Amino acid sequence: MARLPRYALPGQPQHIIQRGNNRQVIFAADADYQFFRDALVEAAIKHRLAIHAYIWMTNHVHLLATPELDDSVSKVFQSVGRRYVQYFNVTYRRSGTLWEGRYRATVVDSERYLLTLMRYIELNPVRAGLVAHPRDYVWSSYRYNALGESGSNAEWIRPHAEHLRLGRTAADRQSAYRQLFRAAVSGGDLAEIRDCTHKGWALGGERFRQQVEVRAQRRAAPMGVGRPRKGNSPV
Repeated sequence: MARLPRYALPGQPQHIIQRGNNRQVIFAADADYQFFRDALVEAAIKHRLAIHAYIWMTNHVHLLATPELDDSVSKVFQSVGRRYVQYFNVTYRRSGTLWEGRYRATVVDSERYLLTLMRYIELNPVRAGLVAHPRDYVWSSYRYNALGESGSNAEWIRPHAEHLRLGRTAADRQSAYRQLFRAAVSGGDLAEIRDCTHKGWALGGERFRQQVEVRAQRRAAPMGVGRPRKGNSPV
């Protein structure tokens, strides 16, 4: 299947994944995570990308973020990718590529999927068997979103409007957010998230996908951003 064309919709959240080449390790020590974090935060501020949730696993990263500009996501990943590969190669005396091609991304229906996607992202280390609870994983946004933790791993996170609607106060929102984690992400939602992100389809219902397609066309973006209709094949 050919890769679907990229499109950018400022103001619409995106789920973004970047993997190591052949799923190789991209973080081998705490210092690696810290360098990546600092490079990401600097680039996100410069290129106006609001990050709502994240997880950094040993061989891939997830972000849920809203771009303010057409090129916010691409500029951030270009900057971080270049700086981090140089750092990693020098640190571990290696050469060559580190990433599995370009990042994958899909726009997200915030009303339907944003909170589910936040759970999906922050539960990654639990599904991988690394920890029993997401609070036990350091390189994640869970401690900020659910516990109000501050510090260098959290102070730059910008809550999305859907998260702010969980409660009137920060304590209320954190409590409500923790309640969401009492249930695992359903198998159907897992499949939908993975499928849409892998193929570049908009993550949402038919109406949302149609709206995305219209917005993308208006911004002179390529066609085919949503799921193919019956009788059509993905391009």
